Amino acid sequence: MAQRVFLFSEEGADGSREDRELLGGKGANLAEMSRIGLPVPPGFTITTDCCRSFTETGAWPDGLDGDVERGLKHIESKLGSAFGDASEPLLVSVRSGAAVSMPGMMDTVLNLGLNDDVVDGLAKKTDNPRFAYDAYRRFIDMFGNVVVGVPHELFEDVLESMKRDRNVALDVQLKTEDLQDLVGQYKAVYRKRTGYMFPDDPREQLRLAIDAVFRSWDSERARKYRHINAITGLSGTAVNVQAMVFGNMGDDSGTGVCFTRNPNTGQRMLYGEFLVNAQGEDVVAGIRTPKDIEEMKAVMPRAYDELVGVTQRLEDHYQDMQDIEFTVQGPKLFMLQTRSGKRTGPAALKIALDMVDEGVADKETAVRKLVTPGHLDQLLHPSFDDRSEDEESVGKGLPASPGAAVGQVVFSAEDAEAAAQRGEDVILVRIETSPEDVGGMHAAKGILTARGGMTSHAAVVARGWGKPCVAGCGDIVIDYKAQSFTNGRLTIRAGEWISIDGTTGEIIRGQRRLQTPQLSGDFARFMTWVDEFRRLKVRTNADNPSDAQKAIEFGAEGIGLCRTEHMFFEMERINIMRRMILAQSQTERREQLDALLPFQRSDFAGIFEVMAGRPVTIRLLDPPLHEFLPTEPDEQRDVARALGIMPEELAAHVARLHEINPMMGHRGCRLGITYPEITVMQTRAIIEAAVRTHSRGIDVHPEIMVPLVSTVEELARQRKMIVDTAEEVFRAQGKRIDYQIGTMIEIPRAALTADDVASEADFFSFGTNDLTQMTFGFSRDDAGRFLPRYVETELLPADPFQTLDTSGVGQLVRMAGTLGRATKPELKLGICGEHGGDPASVAFCHEIGLDYVSCSPFRVPVARLAAAQSALEEKASEG
Repeated sequence: MAQRVFLFSEEGADGSREDRELLGGKGANLAEMSRIGLPVPPGFTITTDCCRSFTETGAWPDGLDGDVERGLKHIESKLGSAFGDASEPLLVSVRSGAAVSMPGMMDTVLNLGLNDDVVDGLAKKTDNPRFAYDAYRRFIDMFGNVVVGVPHELFEDVLESMKRDRNVALDVQLKTEDLQDLVGQYKAVYRKRTGYMFPDDPREQLRLAIDAVFRSWDSERARKYRHINAITGLSGTAVNVQAMVFGNMGDDSGTGVCFTRNPNTGQRMLYGEFLVNAQGEDVVAGIRTPKDIEEMKAVMPRAYDELVGVTQRLEDHYQDMQDIEFTVQGPKLFMLQTRSGKRTGPAALKIALDMVDEGVADKETAVRKLVTPGHLDQLLHPSFDDRSEDEESVGKGLPASPGAAVGQVVFSAEDAEAAAQRGEDVILVRIETSPEDVGGMHAAKGILTARGGMTSHAAVVARGWGKPCVAGCGDIVIDYKAQSFTNGRLTIRAGEWISIDGTTGEIIRGQRRLQTPQLSGDFARFMTWVDEFRRLKVRTNADNPSDAQKAIEFGAEGIGLCRTEHMFFEMERINIMRRMILAQSQTERREQLDALLPFQRSDFAGIFEVMAGRPVTIRLLDPPLHEFLPTEPDEQRDVARALGIMPEELAAHVARLHEINPMMGHRGCRLGITYPEITVMQTRAIIEAAVRTHSRGIDVHPEIMVPLVSTVEELARQRKMIVDTAEEVFRAQGKRIDYQIGTMIEIPRAALTADDVASEADFFSFGTNDLTQMTFGFSRDDAGRFLPRYVETELLPADPFQTLDTSGVGQLVRMAGTLGRATKPELKLGICGEHGGDPASVAFCHEIGLDYVSCSPFRVPVARLAAAQSALEEKASEG
């Protein structure tokens, strides 16, 4: 029988950090901290398997009741207290914790175990009745909200009303009698809203709270967070039941959250916040604006010194920057959580380099664990250009997550999501964010809050996504009803433009100009480490010399896809292309193609020059011809005038080219077979450009790719045409160069018959955009109407156009590679769809033995790191 409950205390633990899948991240790290002797309050973890069973059946698995009781006895024995006993009261926290960190997305209940008798016993035991009743009113609030769905605002309204009546500003200024009154009023809110009395049996409270944490795994906000972050394959959340320690027992107590290094910059320092006389939720929820962790040194010097020692020990143990929650109860420090800290891209890079230089981690660890592909992506985020004199400052908050963002103000997550679907840029402005806002936070370009600190919900989530965030801006007052915020001088309304700087905390009225970031020497140094470990080569998709140059700067090792059709849309070329399409004879078509030849040749020469010595895969014309012709009547009149023909003639030709399903129609190699002169012109342009470039002392490696092949006969026909044309050029130029001919595998039939197709190919390049479309029967142009729903409801684990469907489309790729190499062992295999820049897809490409991936220039660093991490994960699994 699988173990359902794992115990832990300062003396040791049943589990360890290796049990992350079973105990969740929080439970595994509580066990690990216990194993290395850190001051951890005793507790137990209910496994993720139990959550899965509860989700499937709606009930606890057999035997869990007894295991939970055993866990309670374990805590009682360690503390000499008793759950539900007024004379020696034990209170517990009930917290979630999945294998992947999902900050704030699932539920927590603190101070569980209180009732009218226990609260009196707690007041006597601690000789601190104010603390006891403060804990009680907090428990009713959290239990009511988390377990039975009483809106938190109803309790908050009662609290704010009492503070007004007592003429105080802060919760801590309320007296014991006030808190006793609040307990009664909170119970009344609970009863009015639910129709039931507040439960006074601690064991009933515990069971209901565990159920609530289990249910929170499947909550809308948790599902949305997993969808946004592509978190799949997990059983559920673990539940951690742990003895309460109290930071709200007076001015010698407190609670805080800190990082072992600055998560924004990577600087080695204790970075975080704390509150005196408070509980942890006060810090992370942004309810009170906390103090900088440095101030703790003066207020609680002994606890601070101990905290510094513990944090360094944790960082050395985990070989990573840690995000830590702690509580000080009286003079004693307790560790409540540690996990790898979320950090910005620049911080991740600095931390990785510094830890290697300090001897905390080696290069393999730095590449495999300390920097993610998402961090590298963040390094390419824009910042603000130099500030102009006429800008109006709205205020300044905490620089919670760096980067710059410009957008129109919205005040709700729903409005942010709707605007993003319309293609609009918005800044989400909230008094404070909550987990329910996660969809809008992801949709917005940036986030601004009036309350909360550097470790508030908004800051942590935004930092993890690399999204700019300014938090705790006390300069502004937000009015949701009026859909506006003001600093007392300026009022900004919904729909107005603002610019926020998550690096400085500045808020500017209007649209400030953005600039592309400059990559530092740290980036180049880290990427040299990356390249030491990867096997998979990384190319780029580029159609012009400037994109090719940018890709080289990012480390591209060649071009995996040059789309020749993009070269025809410039103004001086498009009308020549249109005349070619409208030609009534092969002779007329050739005349127009001859006019296009110099443009194509010049384009290819420019690319060969930039990519000196690197392979360049050039795809022959792929899209249907109608895409080059206008469809709107007004535009048709203008184009007809430029071409010197009647609008009716142009409209008739557009009608003749119309196809019911053009993506499966007259395009790709079918164009070259129908109009061989197109293939001839493009081949001539490629080979002539290559010969001329090589004659100037520049090494060239052209690879001509035939698109949309479904039979080997199609490829053979096109290959002969390419070879014959190339030979003509070589004879005319008196010089030869090496080149290759291959095909894009994007039709399932080509994958199924890849052993035959390989007989005519020097390489396969998998066009996974179309291969996904053909395999699923999804139209890329129309799937957006239903695919989001498929992903949200887990009919699909991810959008297959963004992350490769490894179980379906991926198996076609795997099979085609195996068949192709059975015919031709030296066959080169690559991927050039957008999946080439997706880390999960890159890992699959490594696994099945492809030679390279190709992606857009700005995704090249991401693909390089993903390839290195795939190689290191393979090495770790083998070792």
